[in-house]
Amino acid sequence: MASYTESMQGYFKSNSKIREVQAHSAKVHSVAWSCDGRKLASGSFDKTVNVYYLERDRLSKDITFRGHGDSVDQICWHPKNPDQLVTASGDKTIRIWDARANKAVATVNTKGENINICWSPDGSTIAVGNKEDLITFIDARTHRSRNDEQFKFEVNEISWNNEGDLFFLTSGQGSIHILSYPELKLQHVLNAHPANCICIEFDPKGIYFATGSADALVSVWDLGELVCVRTLSRLEWPVRTLSFSHDGKLLASASEDLVIDVANVDTGEKIIEVPCEAPTFTVAWHPKRHLLAYACDDKPERDRDRDSGTVKVFGFPNDF
Repeated sequence: MASYTESMQGYFKSNSKIREVQAHSAKVHSVAWSCDGRKLASGSFDKTVNVYYLERDRLSKDITFRGHGDSVDQICWHPKNPDQLVTASGDKTIRIWDARANKAVATVNTKGENINICWSPDGSTIAVGNKEDLITFIDARTHRSRNDEQFKFEVNEISWNNEGDLFFLTSGQGSIHILSYPELKLQHVLNAHPANCICIEFDPKGIYFATGSADALVSVWDLGELVCVRTLSRLEWPVRTLSFSHDGKLLASASEDLVIDVANVDTGEKIIEVPCEAPTFTVAWHPKRHLLAYACDDKPERDRDRDSGTVKVFGFPNDF
């Protein structure tokens, strides 16, 4: 009987077509799927946000949102509303968009150039972080700031756990800071990596979370015990982005390596490598299918062509 790793390796060998869409006129910073998996969004250095419909074997561009005055650095869909998303920009605002109405529902002014954003699991609160390591918590209904938390260390990425009662931050010191929520009292500091801890991701089943670091390692943590259960060391450059599959069994990680590593979460074994032509700084598994969306860095000026600003999805069946 084939192991899970062998089964998935066989699956991807027969389901490995990559579909791409020319999305933007400049580098894509963030890709994210809506909670129902019917739409994919991308945010770019060109200040725009695109939304695409997922058809059976391709993406179709649907809407372009304009309004930000600077690069769109991160996108996050509402955890329960498949038509609402929020974007963080260097223009010192966040914007909430409605994919049905093709417009911004709200523009919220913030105190700095925003670099990371997340939505609480119940959809009531948006947290946004800026370059000065200030985290602002915004009421998603009234669009007003509830409170600010200034940190004295470099904050790279932020996220609630799946239950919404803990708030996690990755730091430039290689540590993970865990705060109670909504009290925001420090509960734990995990010394996760010897170098900058860049990104963090929670598995949909609530069993694990993973972090990626400048030491080129991915560490997988038991969420209940808060212990590292394994590390993945196949990449050679700082790990910039992570994503768990919908079943919590696959973990994609990417960096300046010209591959995306897809691992078996339970064993750490390599399932497959997705080839890339340039560094990859954003990956996102579909919430219901084994489809992986990603976007690569711009190519060097001398090689730059239509691939600049391209969004790709790996995992479509080859027989279409």
